[in-house]
Amino acid sequence: MSTATTTDTKDLAPVSADSLAHLLVAKERPARPSAWSASLTFGWRAMLKIKHVPEQLFDVTAFPIMLVLMYTYLFGGALASSPREYIQFLLPGILVMSVVMITMYTGVAVNTDIEKGVFDRFRSLPIWRPSVMVGYLLGDALRYVMASVVMLTVGMIIGFRPDGGFVGVVAGIALLIVFSFAFSWIWTMFGLMLRSEKSVMGVSMMVIFPLTFLSNVFVDPSTMPGWLQAFVNNSPVTHLASAVRGLMAGEWPGADVAWSLGWAALLVLVFGPVTMRLYNRK
Repeated sequence: MSTATTTDTKDLAPVSADSLAHLLVAKERPARPSAWSASLTFGWRAMLKIKHVPEQLFDVTAFPIMLVLMYTYLFGGALASSPREYIQFLLPGILVMSVVMITMYTGVAVNTDIEKGVFDRFRSLPIWRPSVMVGYLLGDALRYVMASVVMLTVGMIIGFRPDGGFVGVVAGIALLIVFSFAFSWIWTMFGLMLRSEKSVMGVSMMVIFPLTFLSNVFVDPSTMPGWLQAFVNNSPVTHLASAVRGLMAGEWPGADVAWSLGWAALLVLVFGPVTMRLYNRK
Protein backbone atom coordinates (compact mmCIF):
# COMPACT_ATOMS: atom_id res chain seq x y z
CA MET A 1 0.00 0.00 0.00
CA SER A 2 2.79 2.36 0.91
CA THR A 3 4.70 1.39 -2.28
CA ALA A 4 1.75 2.33 -4.48
CA THR A 5 1.40 5.61 -2.74
CA THR A 6 5.06 6.36 -3.25
CA THR A 7 4.86 5.52 -6.93
CA ASP A 8 1.81 7.73 -7.47
CA THR A 9 3.57 10.61 -5.78
CA LYS A 10 6.67 10.24 -7.94
CA ASP A 11 4.56 10.27 -11.10
CA LEU A 12 3.21 13.77 -10.23
CA ALA A 13 5.29 16.43 -11.99
CA PRO A 14 6.07 19.52 -9.92
CA VAL A 15 4.14 22.66 -10.94
CA SER A 16 6.24 25.80 -11.27
CA ALA A 17 5.10 29.21 -10.10
CA ASP A 18 4.91 30.45 -13.70
CA SER A 19 2.68 27.54 -14.72
CA LEU A 20 0.39 28.16 -11.77
CA ALA A 21 0.11 31.85 -12.61
CA HIS A 22 -0.66 30.95 -16.23
CA LEU A 23 -3.48 28.66 -15.11
CA LEU A 24 -4.97 31.38 -12.90
CA VAL A 25 -5.07 33.99 -15.65
CA ALA A 26 -5.91 31.62 -18.49
CA LYS A 27 -9.46 32.89 -18.59
CA GLU A 28 -9.93 36.53 -19.59
CA ARG A 29 -11.05 38.71 -16.72
CA PRO A 30 -14.22 40.76 -17.17
CA ALA A 31 -13.72 44.41 -18.00
CA ARG A 32 -13.87 46.90 -15.16
CA PRO A 33 -17.38 48.44 -14.99
CA SER A 34 -17.73 51.99 -16.24
CA ALA A 35 -18.84 54.78 -13.95
CA TRP A 36 -22.29 54.83 -15.54
CA SER A 37 -22.87 51.07 -15.36
CA ALA A 38 -21.73 50.93 -11.73
CA SER A 39 -24.05 53.81 -10.82
CA LEU A 40 -26.98 52.10 -12.57
CA THR A 41 -26.24 48.89 -10.69
CA PHE A 42 -26.46 50.64 -7.34
CA GLY A 43 -29.58 52.44 -8.54
CA TRP A 44 -31.13 49.06 -9.35
CA ARG A 45 -30.14 47.90 -5.86
CA ALA A 46 -32.18 50.78 -4.43
CA MET A 47 -35.16 49.63 -6.48
CA LEU A 48 -34.80 46.04 -5.24
CA LYS A 49 -34.89 47.31 -1.66
CA ILE A 50 -38.30 48.84 -2.39
CA LYS A 51 -39.43 45.53 -3.89
CA HIS A 52 -38.59 43.68 -0.67
CA VAL A 53 -39.87 46.48 1.61
CA PRO A 54 -42.86 47.96 -0.26
CA GLU A 55 -43.82 50.06 2.77
CA GLN A 56 -41.13 52.48 1.56
CA LEU A 57 -43.58 53.61 -1.13
CA PHE A 58 -45.88 55.15 1.48
CA ASP A 59 -44.10 58.50 1.30
CA VAL A 60 -44.54 58.70 -2.49
CA THR A 61 -48.15 57.47 -2.64
CA ALA A 62 -50.30 58.01 0.44
CA PHE A 63 -48.40 61.05 1.72
CA PRO A 64 -48.72 63.11 -1.51
CA ILE A 65 -52.42 62.25 -1.82
CA MET A 66 -53.01 63.38 1.75
CA LEU A 67 -51.20 66.68 1.18
CA VAL A 68 -53.09 67.53 -2.01
CA LEU A 69 -56.51 66.82 -0.54
CA MET A 70 -55.81 68.38 2.84
CA TYR A 71 -54.37 71.70 1.66
CA THR A 72 -56.79 72.07 -1.26
CA TYR A 73 -59.92 71.74 0.84
CA LEU A 74 -58.43 73.32 3.96
CA PHE A 75 -57.22 76.56 2.36
CA GLY A 76 -59.13 76.64 -0.93
CA GLY A 77 -62.19 78.46 0.37
CA ALA A 78 -60.20 80.95 2.44
CA LEU A 79 -57.45 81.83 -0.05
CA ALA A 80 -59.46 81.55 -3.26
CA SER A 81 -63.08 81.59 -4.23
CA SER A 82 -63.18 77.79 -4.31
CA PRO A 83 -60.92 74.74 -3.94
CA ARG A 84 -61.15 74.16 -7.71
CA GLU A 85 -59.56 77.55 -8.42
CA TYR A 86 -56.99 77.24 -5.65
CA ILE A 87 -55.75 73.88 -6.96
CA GLN A 88 -54.47 75.66 -10.10
CA PHE A 89 -52.06 77.65 -7.94
CA LEU A 90 -51.46 75.06 -5.24
CA LEU A 91 -50.70 71.84 -7.10
CA PRO A 92 -47.36 72.80 -8.71
CA GLY A 93 -46.22 74.26 -5.39
CA ILE A 94 -47.32 71.31 -3.26
CA LEU A 95 -45.70 69.01 -5.84
CA VAL A 96 -42.39 70.80 -5.29
CA MET A 97 -42.84 70.73 -1.52
CA SER A 98 -43.61 67.00 -1.38
CA VAL A 99 -40.74 65.87 -3.59
CA VAL A 100 -38.22 68.14 -1.84
CA MET A 101 -39.34 66.76 1.53
CA ILE A 102 -38.89 63.11 0.57
CA THR A 103 -35.31 63.75 -0.59
CA MET A 104 -34.22 63.37 3.04
CA TYR A 105 -34.78 59.60 2.84
CA THR A 106 -31.63 59.37 0.73
CA GLY A 107 -29.57 60.28 3.78
CA VAL A 108 -31.53 57.84 5.92
CA ALA A 109 -30.77 55.00 3.47
CA VAL A 110 -27.06 55.88 3.45
CA ASN A 111 -26.91 55.94 7.24
CA THR A 112 -28.73 52.61 7.50
CA ASP A 113 -26.24 50.91 5.16
CA ILE A 114 -23.35 52.30 7.18
CA GLU A 115 -24.77 50.88 10.40
CA LYS A 116 -25.20 47.47 8.76
CA GLY A 117 -21.61 47.44 7.52
CA VAL A 118 -22.57 47.30 3.84
CA PHE A 119 -20.39 50.28 3.00
CA ASP A 120 -17.25 48.37 3.96
CA ARG A 121 -18.02 45.87 1.20
CA PHE A 122 -18.67 48.57 -1.36
CA ARG A 123 -15.38 50.31 -0.65
CA SER A 124 -13.46 47.12 -1.40
CA LEU A 125 -14.89 46.83 -4.92
CA PRO A 126 -12.90 47.99 -7.98
CA ILE A 127 -15.50 50.53 -9.06
CA TRP A 128 -15.83 54.27 -9.52
CA ARG A 129 -16.02 55.58 -5.96
CA PRO A 130 -18.93 58.05 -6.38
CA SER A 131 -21.08 55.37 -8.07
CA VAL A 132 -22.40 54.22 -4.69
CA MET A 133 -23.73 57.68 -3.88
CA VAL A 134 -24.95 58.35 -7.39
CA GLY A 135 -26.78 55.01 -7.31
CA TYR A 136 -28.71 56.07 -4.22
CA LEU A 137 -29.73 59.30 -5.94
CA LEU A 138 -30.72 57.59 -9.20
CA GLY A 139 -32.89 55.13 -7.31
CA ASP A 140 -34.60 57.94 -5.45
CA ALA A 141 -35.15 59.85 -8.70
CA LEU A 142 -37.64 57.14 -9.68
CA ARG A 143 -39.42 57.69 -6.37
CA TYR A 144 -39.68 61.40 -7.17
CA VAL A 145 -41.26 60.59 -10.52
CA MET A 146 -43.76 58.26 -8.84
CA ALA A 147 -44.71 60.94 -6.30
CA SER A 148 -45.18 63.48 -9.10
CA VAL A 149 -47.41 61.17 -11.12
CA VAL A 150 -49.53 60.33 -8.07
CA MET A 151 -50.04 63.98 -7.15
CA LEU A 152 -50.83 65.05 -10.71
CA THR A 153 -53.37 62.24 -11.04
CA VAL A 154 -55.14 63.28 -7.85
CA GLY A 155 -54.96 66.93 -8.91
CA MET A 156 -56.52 66.17 -12.29
CA ILE A 157 -59.33 64.29 -10.60
CA ILE A 158 -60.23 67.24 -8.35
CA GLY A 159 -59.94 69.90 -11.05
CA PHE A 160 -56.33 70.78 -11.91
CA ARG A 161 -55.93 71.66 -15.59
CA PRO A 162 -52.40 72.53 -16.78
CA ASP A 163 -52.56 75.00 -19.68
CA GLY A 164 -49.06 73.95 -20.71
CA GLY A 165 -50.36 70.52 -21.67
CA PHE A 166 -48.27 67.39 -21.67
CA VAL A 167 -45.05 69.18 -22.67
CA GLY A 168 -45.38 71.74 -19.90
CA VAL A 169 -46.06 69.08 -17.28
CA VAL A 170 -43.10 66.95 -18.38
CA ALA A 171 -40.81 70.00 -18.43
CA GLY A 172 -41.92 70.98 -14.92
CA ILE A 173 -41.37 67.47 -13.54
CA ALA A 174 -37.98 67.21 -15.27
CA LEU A 175 -36.82 70.45 -13.67
CA LEU A 176 -38.07 69.26 -10.30
CA ILE A 177 -36.20 65.95 -10.62
CA VAL A 178 -32.95 67.71 -11.56
CA PHE A 179 -33.19 70.03 -8.55
CA SER A 180 -34.16 67.20 -6.18
CA PHE A 181 -31.23 65.07 -7.40
CA ALA A 182 -28.87 67.94 -6.54
CA PHE A 183 -30.64 68.70 -3.26
CA SER A 184 -30.27 65.08 -2.15
CA TRP A 185 -26.49 65.49 -1.92
CA ILE A 186 -27.06 67.46 1.28
CA TRP A 187 -28.71 64.45 2.91
CA THR A 188 -26.04 62.01 1.74
CA MET A 189 -23.57 64.25 3.55
CA PHE A 190 -25.69 64.16 6.71
CA GLY A 191 -26.10 60.39 6.33
CA LEU A 192 -22.32 60.02 6.45
CA MET A 193 -21.79 62.54 9.25
CA LEU A 194 -24.47 61.65 11.77
CA ARG A 195 -24.57 58.55 13.94
CA SER A 196 -28.15 57.35 13.54
CA GLU A 197 -31.02 57.56 11.10
CA LYS A 198 -33.11 59.42 13.70
CA SER A 199 -30.44 62.12 13.81
CA VAL A 200 -30.49 62.34 10.00
CA MET A 201 -34.27 62.75 9.94
CA GLY A 202 -34.22 65.32 12.76
CA VAL A 203 -31.60 67.53 11.14
CA SER A 204 -33.22 67.13 7.72
CA MET A 205 -36.60 68.31 8.98
CA MET A 206 -34.98 71.34 10.61
CA VAL A 207 -33.64 72.35 7.19
CA ILE A 208 -36.57 71.32 4.98
CA PHE A 209 -39.46 72.80 6.95
CA PRO A 210 -38.29 76.44 6.86
CA LEU A 211 -37.31 76.17 3.19
CA THR A 212 -40.61 74.67 2.04
CA PHE A 213 -43.08 76.54 4.23
CA LEU A 214 -41.31 79.92 3.92
CA SER A 215 -41.88 80.02 0.18
CA ASN A 216 -44.58 80.75 -2.38
CA VAL A 217 -45.92 77.20 -2.30
CA PHE A 218 -49.20 78.16 -0.62
CA VAL A 219 -49.61 81.92 -1.09
CA ASP A 220 -48.24 84.87 -3.04
CA PRO A 221 -45.31 86.42 -1.13
CA SER A 222 -46.69 89.92 -1.74
CA THR A 223 -49.05 89.41 1.21
CA MET A 224 -46.13 88.82 3.60
CA PRO A 225 -44.20 91.38 5.69
CA GLY A 226 -41.32 93.04 3.87
CA TRP A 227 -38.57 91.36 5.90
CA LEU A 228 -40.11 87.95 5.21
CA GLN A 229 -40.53 88.68 1.51
CA ALA A 230 -36.79 89.27 1.25
CA PHE A 231 -36.15 85.70 2.43
CA VAL A 232 -39.01 84.06 0.54
CA ASN A 233 -38.28 85.72 -2.81
CA ASN A 234 -34.69 84.50 -2.72
CA SER A 235 -35.41 80.98 -1.52
CA PRO A 236 -34.44 78.17 -3.91
CA VAL A 237 -37.79 76.50 -3.25
CA THR A 238 -39.61 79.70 -4.30
CA HIS A 239 -37.67 79.86 -7.57
CA LEU A 240 -38.34 76.17 -8.21
CA ALA A 241 -42.07 76.41 -7.40
CA SER A 242 -42.44 79.49 -9.64
CA ALA A 243 -40.61 77.74 -12.48
CA VAL A 244 -42.69 74.55 -12.24
CA ARG A 245 -45.90 76.58 -11.91
CA GLY A 246 -45.04 78.65 -14.96
CA LEU A 247 -44.06 75.67 -17.11
CA MET A 248 -47.27 73.82 -16.29
CA ALA A 249 -49.26 76.97 -17.06
CA GLY A 250 -47.80 77.11 -20.57
CA GLU A 251 -45.39 79.98 -19.87
CA TRP A 252 -41.61 80.22 -20.02
CA PRO A 253 -40.35 81.60 -16.68
CA GLY A 254 -36.77 81.91 -17.88
CA ALA A 255 -35.41 83.66 -14.79
CA ASP A 256 -36.87 81.12 -12.37
CA VAL A 257 -35.71 78.19 -14.50
CA ALA A 258 -32.21 79.66 -14.60
CA TRP A 259 -32.22 80.22 -10.84
CA SER A 260 -33.38 76.64 -10.22
CA LEU A 261 -30.69 75.16 -12.45
CA GLY A 262 -28.11 77.46 -10.89
CA TRP A 263 -29.07 76.35 -7.38
CA ALA A 264 -28.89 72.71 -8.50
CA ALA A 265 -25.39 73.18 -9.93
CA LEU A 266 -24.24 74.99 -6.79
CA LEU A 267 -25.56 72.23 -4.51
CA VAL A 268 -23.72 69.54 -6.47
CA LEU A 269 -20.48 71.55 -6.62
CA VAL A 270 -20.54 72.25 -2.89
CA PHE A 271 -21.97 69.11 -1.31
CA GLY A 272 -20.79 66.54 -3.86
CA PRO A 273 -17.06 66.87 -3.04
CA VAL A 274 -17.78 67.17 0.69
CA THR A 275 -19.86 63.98 0.58
CA MET A 276 -17.18 62.05 -1.30
CA ARG A 277 -14.48 63.27 1.08
CA LEU A 278 -16.52 61.98 4.02
CA TYR A 279 -17.19 58.71 2.17
CA ASN A 280 -13.49 58.11 1.48
CA ARG A 281 -12.60 58.79 5.12
CA LYS A 282 -15.48 56.79 6.62
